[in-house]
Amino acid sequence: MLSDFYPSSVFKFCPFCGAKEFVWDGAKSHTCGACRHRLYVNEAAATVALIVNAQGELLFVRRRSDPAKGTLDLPGGFVDVGETAEHAVVREVKEELNLEVSGLQFFGSFPNRYLFGGVVYFTLDLVFVCTVHDFSPLCAADDVDACMFIAPQKVSVEQIGLESIREVVKRYAGVSE
Repeated sequence: MLSDFYPSSVFKFCPFCGAKEFVWDGAKSHTCGACRHRLYVNEAAATVALIVNAQGELLFVRRRSDPAKGTLDLPGGFVDVGETAEHAVVREVKEELNLEVSGLQFFGSFPNRYLFGGVVYFTLDLVFVCTVHDFSPLCAADDVDACMFIAPQKVSVEQIGLESIREVVKRYAGVSE
């Protein structure tokens, strides 16, 4: 069960003093009974790119690594410290696909759970519709195993590995449950 890997289940010792009196408050932080330090569990910022070709197909990638290795995803990644979300999405598209983003528009935000290294990280995926004028340099790189254009209405959401990306694609495609 994914909740077995939540920080409240995994972190047992205080990272400040090492005491085992590190207690989850049930809301958003751990408090050490010995040194009284608090460690907050907040969402990390990540970006997602919606890139469409002239035929209206959405650019998907196949994940090279876990979590969800081998499943469909959309280009994007974590926002680096000190970086804006806009810069991060442009950087990630360049790193993963060798494409230049010439324009972007905010689409929405989607919470996600990301299991990595035995801990669930909570992310807030900031989604942008990105304009790309030249697809000729397109190639899979970085943590992307492959890339392909698929009509958003034709993709099977079961092939998408991350829950937030499933929701992004459903909303973008206008699918309601």
